[in-house]
Amino acid sequence: MGITVRIRKNLSAAFSIELDFESSSGALGILGPSGSGKSMTLKCIAGIEKPDEGYIAVDGRTLFDSTKRINLRPQERRVGYLFQNYALFPNMTVLENILSPPPSPRPSPPRSTALRRAGAYRWVERFGLEGLENRYPRRLSGGQQQRAALARMLAAQPAAALFDEPFSALDSTLREYMQLQLQELLREDECGVFRNAILVTHNRDEAYRLCPELAVMKNGSVIVKGDTRCVFQNPRFVSAASLTGCKNISPVRRLSENEVFALDWGLRLRLNGSAGDLTHIGIRAHDLVSINDPAPTGGGFNEVRVSVSRLSSEPFEEVVLFTNADARDPSEKKEIWWKYSKYMGQAVPEKLFLPPEALLPLKDG
Repeated sequence: MGITVRIRKNLSAAFSIELDFESSSGALGILGPSGSGKSMTLKCIAGIEKPDEGYIAVDGRTLFDSTKRINLRPQERRVGYLFQNYALFPNMTVLENILSPPPSPRPSPPRSTALRRAGAYRWVERFGLEGLENRYPRRLSGGQQQRAALARMLAAQPAAALFDEPFSALDSTLREYMQLQLQELLREDECGVFRNAILVTHNRDEAYRLCPELAVMKNGSVIVKGDTRCVFQNPRFVSAASLTGCKNISPVRRLSENEVFALDWGLRLRLNGSAGDLTHIGIRAHDLVSINDPAPTGGGFNEVRVSVSRLSSEPFEEVVLFTNADARDPSEKKEIWWKYSKYMGQAVPEKLFLPPEALLPLKDG
Protein backbone atom coordinates (compact mmCIF):
# COMPACT_ATOMS: atom_id res chain seq x y z
CA MET A 1 0.00 0.00 0.00
CA GLY A 2 3.02 2.26 0.39
CA ILE A 3 3.50 5.67 1.97
CA THR A 4 0.93 8.48 1.70
CA VAL A 5 1.89 12.06 2.55
CA ARG A 6 -0.49 15.02 2.34
CA ILE A 7 0.76 17.74 4.66
CA ARG A 8 1.40 21.44 5.09
CA LYS A 9 3.90 22.94 7.52
CA ASN A 10 4.88 26.60 7.81
CA LEU A 11 8.58 26.97 8.57
CA SER A 12 8.70 30.76 8.36
CA ALA A 13 6.67 33.69 7.09
CA ALA A 14 8.29 33.19 3.68
CA PHE A 15 8.60 29.41 3.42
CA SER A 16 6.38 26.38 3.94
CA ILE A 17 6.22 22.82 2.71
CA GLU A 18 3.05 21.64 0.99
CA LEU A 19 3.20 18.03 -0.10
CA ASP A 20 0.78 15.59 -1.68
CA PHE A 21 2.32 12.34 -2.89
CA GLU A 22 2.13 8.58 -2.59
CA SER A 23 4.83 5.97 -3.03
CA SER A 24 4.27 2.29 -3.66
CA SER A 25 7.39 1.39 -5.66
CA GLY A 26 9.46 0.16 -2.74
CA ALA A 27 11.96 3.04 -2.93
CA LEU A 28 11.13 6.66 -3.66
CA GLY A 29 13.96 9.11 -4.20
CA ILE A 30 13.45 12.76 -3.28
CA LEU A 31 15.83 14.98 -5.22
CA GLY A 32 16.19 18.68 -4.55
CA PRO A 33 18.55 21.52 -3.66
CA SER A 34 19.48 22.41 -0.10
CA GLY A 35 16.66 24.20 1.66
CA SER A 36 13.89 22.73 -0.48
CA GLY A 37 12.28 20.86 2.44
CA LYS A 38 13.59 17.34 1.81
CA SER A 39 14.82 16.58 5.33
CA MET A 40 11.79 18.25 6.91
CA THR A 41 9.59 15.89 4.90
CA LEU A 42 11.35 12.88 6.44
CA LYS A 43 11.13 14.36 9.94
CA CYS A 44 7.38 14.81 9.56
CA ILE A 45 6.95 11.19 8.43
CA ALA A 46 9.10 9.94 11.31
CA GLY A 47 7.22 12.05 13.88
CA ILE A 48 10.20 14.21 14.81
CA GLU A 49 8.35 17.24 13.48
CA LYS A 50 4.60 17.84 13.50
CA PRO A 51 2.87 19.20 10.37
CA ASP A 52 0.40 22.03 10.81
CA GLU A 53 -2.22 19.96 9.05
CA GLY A 54 -2.61 16.93 6.83
CA TYR A 55 -2.36 13.17 6.76
CA ILE A 56 0.47 10.60 6.82
CA ALA A 57 0.04 6.82 6.53
CA VAL A 58 2.22 3.75 5.95
CA ASP A 59 0.55 0.69 4.44
CA GLY A 60 -2.83 2.17 5.35
CA ARG A 61 -1.87 2.65 9.01
CA THR A 62 -2.42 6.28 10.02
CA LEU A 63 0.57 7.97 11.62
CA PHE A 64 -0.77 11.52 11.54
CA ASP A 65 -4.20 12.96 10.84
CA SER A 66 -4.86 16.54 11.89
CA THR A 67 -8.63 16.25 11.42
CA LYS A 68 -8.83 13.21 13.72
CA ARG A 69 -6.14 14.49 16.08
CA ILE A 70 -3.93 11.46 15.50
CA ASN A 71 -0.21 12.01 16.00
CA LEU A 72 1.68 8.85 16.92
CA ARG A 73 4.93 9.22 18.80
CA PRO A 74 8.11 8.39 16.82
CA GLN A 75 8.60 5.10 18.69
CA GLU A 76 5.03 4.08 17.82
CA ARG A 77 5.35 4.70 14.09
CA ARG A 78 7.61 1.76 13.15
CA VAL A 79 9.61 4.10 10.93
CA GLY A 80 13.38 3.69 10.69
CA TYR A 81 15.41 6.87 10.14
CA LEU A 82 19.05 6.92 9.04
CA PHE A 83 20.38 10.39 9.84
CA GLN A 84 23.16 12.13 7.91
CA ASN A 85 25.47 11.85 10.94
CA TYR A 86 24.19 8.30 11.74
CA ALA A 87 23.30 9.31 15.35
CA LEU A 88 24.88 6.27 17.03
CA PHE A 89 24.89 6.33 20.83
CA PRO A 90 28.50 7.26 21.70
CA ASN A 91 28.46 5.42 25.05
CA MET A 92 27.28 2.13 23.50
CA THR A 93 29.23 -0.48 21.56
CA VAL A 94 28.26 -1.50 18.04
CA LEU A 95 26.30 -4.48 19.34
CA GLU A 96 24.61 -2.42 22.04
CA ASN A 97 23.63 0.18 19.45
CA ILE A 98 22.09 -2.50 17.24
CA LEU A 99 20.16 -3.91 20.19
CA SER A 100 19.15 -0.49 21.50
CA PRO A 101 15.83 0.04 19.62
CA PRO A 102 12.91 -1.51 21.46
CA PRO A 103 10.98 -4.09 19.44
CA SER A 104 8.52 -2.31 17.17
CA PRO A 105 4.85 -2.71 18.16
CA ARG A 106 3.48 -5.58 16.10
CA PRO A 107 0.48 -7.84 16.33
CA SER A 108 2.78 -10.84 16.75
CA PRO A 109 4.28 -11.71 20.16
CA PRO A 110 7.43 -9.76 21.07
CA ARG A 111 10.70 -11.50 20.42
CA SER A 112 12.80 -12.83 23.27
CA THR A 113 16.16 -11.27 24.14
CA ALA A 114 17.90 -14.31 22.66
CA LEU A 115 16.07 -13.91 19.35
CA ARG A 116 16.84 -10.21 19.24
CA ARG A 117 20.50 -10.90 19.89
CA ALA A 118 20.55 -13.54 17.15
CA GLY A 119 18.89 -11.05 14.81
CA ALA A 120 21.49 -8.43 15.70
CA TYR A 121 24.33 -10.79 14.84
CA ARG A 122 22.65 -11.49 11.53
CA TRP A 123 23.06 -7.81 10.62
CA VAL A 124 26.57 -7.68 12.11
CA GLU A 125 27.54 -10.41 9.66
CA ARG A 126 25.56 -8.92 6.79
CA PHE A 127 27.32 -5.57 7.06
CA GLY A 128 30.81 -6.92 7.67
CA LEU A 129 31.00 -5.74 11.28
CA GLU A 130 32.45 -8.96 12.70
CA GLY A 131 35.19 -8.14 15.20
CA LEU A 132 33.79 -4.65 15.74
CA GLU A 133 30.89 -5.62 17.99
CA ASN A 134 32.56 -4.27 21.14
CA ARG A 135 33.91 -1.06 19.65
CA TYR A 136 32.48 2.34 20.42
CA PRO A 137 31.46 4.70 17.57
CA ARG A 138 34.49 6.96 18.09
CA ARG A 139 36.73 4.03 17.11
CA LEU A 140 34.88 3.36 13.85
CA SER A 141 35.49 4.80 10.43
CA GLY A 142 32.72 6.70 8.65
CA GLY A 143 31.79 3.65 6.61
CA GLN A 144 31.73 1.42 9.67
CA GLN A 145 29.52 3.90 11.51
CA GLN A 146 27.10 3.96 8.60
CA ARG A 147 26.93 0.18 8.45
CA ALA A 148 26.32 0.02 12.21
CA ALA A 149 23.53 2.60 11.87
CA LEU A 150 21.95 0.60 9.04
CA ALA A 151 22.14 -2.57 11.12
CA ARG A 152 20.50 -0.81 14.07
CA MET A 153 17.67 0.44 11.89
CA LEU A 154 17.03 -2.98 10.33
CA ALA A 155 17.12 -4.74 13.69
CA ALA A 156 14.12 -2.61 14.73
CA GLN A 157 12.07 -4.16 11.88
CA PRO A 158 10.57 -0.87 10.63
CA ALA A 159 7.52 -0.74 8.38
CA ALA A 160 9.20 2.11 6.46
CA ALA A 161 12.83 3.19 6.14
CA LEU A 162 13.90 6.82 5.67
CA PHE A 163 17.39 7.77 4.47
CA ASP A 164 18.58 11.38 4.79
CA GLU A 165 21.53 11.81 2.42
CA PRO A 166 23.18 8.71 3.91
CA PHE A 167 26.31 8.81 1.72
CA SER A 168 27.18 12.51 1.81
CA ALA A 169 30.04 12.11 4.32
CA LEU A 170 31.75 9.17 2.57
CA ASP A 171 34.59 9.21 0.06
CA SER A 172 33.76 8.26 -3.53
CA THR A 173 34.96 4.64 -3.34
CA LEU A 174 33.14 3.89 -0.08
CA ARG A 175 30.08 5.79 -1.30
CA GLU A 176 29.77 3.55 -4.35
CA TYR A 177 30.29 0.41 -2.25
CA MET A 178 27.60 1.42 0.23
CA GLN A 179 25.23 2.38 -2.58
CA LEU A 180 25.59 -1.10 -4.05
CA GLN A 181 25.01 -2.68 -0.65
CA LEU A 182 21.89 -0.60 -0.08
CA GLN A 183 20.74 -1.38 -3.62
CA GLU A 184 20.86 -5.09 -2.77
CA LEU A 185 18.78 -4.50 0.36
CA LEU A 186 16.22 -2.44 -1.53
CA ARG A 187 15.72 -5.34 -3.92
CA GLU A 188 15.41 -8.05 -1.31
CA ASP A 189 12.10 -9.47 -0.22
CA GLU A 190 13.50 -11.44 2.68
CA CYS A 191 14.03 -8.35 4.83
CA GLY A 192 10.44 -7.24 4.62
CA VAL A 193 11.48 -3.73 5.63
CA PHE A 194 12.29 -1.98 2.39
CA ARG A 195 8.94 -2.41 0.77
CA ASN A 196 8.53 1.21 1.88
CA ALA A 197 11.63 3.39 1.62
CA ILE A 198 12.33 7.05 0.93
CA LEU A 199 15.82 8.29 0.14
CA VAL A 200 16.52 12.03 0.27
CA THR A 201 19.48 13.19 -1.79
CA HIS A 202 20.86 16.00 -3.91
CA ASN A 203 22.94 13.49 -5.89
CA ARG A 204 21.23 12.66 -9.19
CA ASP A 205 23.37 9.52 -9.80
CA GLU A 206 22.43 8.17 -6.38
CA ALA A 207 18.73 8.70 -7.03
CA TYR A 208 18.94 7.13 -10.49
CA ARG A 209 20.82 4.08 -9.25
CA LEU A 210 18.80 3.30 -6.14
CA CYS A 211 15.23 4.49 -6.66
CA PRO A 212 12.74 3.24 -9.24
CA GLU A 213 10.51 6.22 -8.45
CA LEU A 214 11.60 9.85 -8.14
CA ALA A 215 10.10 13.09 -6.81
CA VAL A 216 11.80 16.42 -7.50
CA MET A 217 11.27 19.10 -4.85
CA LYS A 218 11.55 22.86 -5.15
CA ASN A 219 10.62 25.47 -2.55
CA GLY A 220 8.77 22.99 -0.35
CA SER A 221 6.70 21.29 -3.05
CA VAL A 222 7.02 18.33 -5.40
CA ILE A 223 7.16 19.70 -8.96
CA VAL A 224 7.70 16.39 -10.81
CA LYS A 225 7.10 12.80 -9.73
CA GLY A 226 7.15 9.51 -11.59
CA ASP A 227 9.28 6.63 -12.82
CA THR A 228 12.90 7.72 -12.32
CA ARG A 229 14.01 7.02 -15.87
CA CYS A 230 10.96 8.82 -17.26
CA VAL A 231 11.69 11.87 -15.10
CA PHE A 232 15.26 11.98 -16.43
CA GLN A 233 14.01 11.60 -20.02
CA ASN A 234 11.32 14.25 -19.60
CA PRO A 235 11.94 16.48 -16.57
CA ARG A 236 9.34 18.99 -17.87
CA PHE A 237 10.62 21.96 -15.85
CA VAL A 238 13.84 23.96 -15.97
CA SER A 239 14.61 23.38 -12.29
CA ALA A 240 13.96 19.62 -12.57
CA ALA A 241 16.20 19.38 -15.65
CA SER A 242 18.98 21.21 -13.84
CA LEU A 243 18.66 19.01 -10.73
CA THR A 244 18.85 15.87 -12.88
CA GLY A 245 22.12 17.07 -14.37
CA CYS A 246 21.23 18.91 -17.57
CA LYS A 247 23.91 21.58 -18.07
CA ASN A 248 22.61 23.03 -21.35
CA ILE A 249 19.36 24.98 -20.95
CA SER A 250 18.30 27.99 -23.01
CA PRO A 251 15.15 30.12 -23.25
CA VAL A 252 13.52 29.86 -26.66
CA ARG A 253 11.40 31.79 -29.14
CA ARG A 254 8.87 29.71 -31.02
CA LEU A 255 9.28 29.75 -34.80
CA SER A 256 6.66 27.22 -35.90
CA GLU A 257 4.76 24.17 -34.68
CA ASN A 258 7.94 22.13 -34.23
CA GLU A 259 10.73 24.72 -34.50
CA VAL A 260 12.24 27.06 -31.92
CA PHE A 261 15.13 29.47 -31.69
CA ALA A 262 17.46 28.97 -28.69
CA LEU A 263 18.12 32.54 -27.54
CA ASP A 264 21.27 31.81 -25.49
CA TRP A 265 22.92 29.82 -28.29
CA GLY A 266 21.70 31.51 -31.48
CA LEU A 267 20.44 28.17 -32.83
CA ARG A 268 17.42 27.08 -34.84
CA LEU A 269 16.23 23.77 -33.45
CA ARG A 270 13.72 21.32 -34.85
CA LEU A 271 11.87 19.17 -32.31
CA ASN A 272 10.55 15.65 -32.57
CA GLY A 273 7.04 16.85 -31.73
CA SER A 274 5.10 20.02 -31.16
CA ALA A 275 6.78 22.93 -29.42
CA GLY A 276 3.57 23.41 -27.43
CA ASP A 277 3.93 25.98 -24.67
CA LEU A 278 7.57 25.31 -23.80
CA THR A 279 9.64 28.28 -22.63
CA HIS A 280 13.08 26.62 -22.64
CA ILE A 281 14.97 23.84 -24.37
CA GLY A 282 17.61 21.58 -22.87
CA ILE A 283 20.06 18.92 -23.97
CA ARG A 284 22.37 16.85 -21.82
CA ALA A 285 26.11 17.23 -22.39
CA HIS A 286 26.53 13.60 -23.46
CA ASP A 287 23.80 13.78 -26.12
CA LEU A 288 25.48 16.11 -28.61
CA VAL A 289 26.78 14.24 -31.67
CA SER A 290 29.96 14.92 -33.61
CA ILE A 291 29.64 15.89 -37.28
CA ASN A 292 32.94 15.12 -38.93
CA ASP A 293 31.84 16.33 -42.36
CA PRO A 294 31.84 20.15 -42.33
CA ALA A 295 29.33 20.27 -45.19
CA PRO A 296 25.75 21.23 -44.22
CA THR A 297 23.64 18.19 -43.31
CA GLY A 298 20.54 19.53 -41.59
CA GLY A 299 19.49 22.59 -43.52
CA GLY A 300 20.74 24.81 -40.72
CA PHE A 301 18.62 23.10 -38.05
CA ASN A 302 20.11 21.50 -34.94
CA GLU A 303 23.71 22.11 -36.01
CA VAL A 304 26.23 24.34 -34.32
CA ARG A 305 29.67 25.36 -35.51
CA VAL A 306 32.04 25.00 -32.57
CA SER A 307 34.11 27.83 -31.13
CA VAL A 308 35.98 26.28 -28.20
CA SER A 309 36.23 28.45 -25.10
CA ARG A 310 37.47 25.92 -22.53
CA LEU A 311 38.74 22.34 -22.43
CA SER A 312 39.15 20.07 -19.43
CA SER A 313 39.53 16.37 -18.66
CA GLU A 314 37.74 14.12 -16.22
CA PRO A 315 39.07 10.63 -15.39
CA PHE A 316 37.19 8.99 -18.24
CA GLU A 317 35.75 11.86 -20.24
CA GLU A 318 36.77 14.95 -22.14
CA VAL A 319 34.82 18.13 -21.43
CA VAL A 320 34.41 20.83 -24.07
CA LEU A 321 32.79 24.18 -23.37
CA PHE A 322 32.07 26.08 -26.57
CA THR A 323 29.91 28.76 -28.14
CA ASN A 324 28.17 29.03 -31.49
CA ALA A 325 30.83 30.30 -33.89
CA ASP A 326 28.13 31.73 -36.17
CA ALA A 327 26.32 33.72 -33.49
CA ARG A 328 26.71 37.46 -33.97
CA ASP A 329 24.91 38.86 -30.96
CA PRO A 330 26.87 38.56 -27.67
CA SER A 331 23.62 37.42 -25.98
CA GLU A 332 23.69 34.30 -28.20
CA LYS A 333 27.14 33.18 -27.06
CA LYS A 334 26.35 31.38 -23.83
CA GLU A 335 28.63 28.37 -23.39
CA ILE A 336 27.38 24.89 -24.30
CA TRP A 337 28.75 21.77 -22.63
CA TRP A 338 29.78 18.65 -24.57
CA LYS A 339 31.13 15.53 -22.86
CA TYR A 340 32.47 12.47 -24.64
CA SER A 341 34.51 9.39 -23.78
CA LYS A 342 38.23 10.04 -23.96
CA TYR A 343 38.59 6.54 -25.41
CA MET A 344 36.94 7.75 -28.62
CA GLY A 345 40.29 9.31 -29.50
CA GLN A 346 38.79 12.12 -31.51
CA ALA A 347 39.60 15.79 -31.92
CA VAL A 348 36.98 18.46 -31.37
CA PRO A 349 34.96 18.56 -34.60
CA GLU A 350 34.06 21.68 -36.54
CA LYS A 351 30.35 21.05 -35.97
CA LEU A 352 28.08 19.28 -33.51
CA PHE A 353 24.52 18.04 -33.99
CA LEU A 354 21.71 18.30 -31.43
CA PRO A 355 19.45 15.28 -32.16
CA PRO A 356 15.75 16.21 -32.02
CA GLU A 357 15.00 13.11 -29.93
CA ALA A 358 17.55 14.25 -27.32
CA LEU A 359 16.09 17.74 -26.86
CA LEU A 360 14.21 18.35 -23.60
CA PRO A 361 11.14 20.61 -23.94
CA LEU A 362 10.92 22.59 -20.71
CA LYS A 363 8.77 25.13 -18.92
CA ASP A 364 10.03 27.80 -16.60
CA GLY A 365 9.80 26.65 -13.01
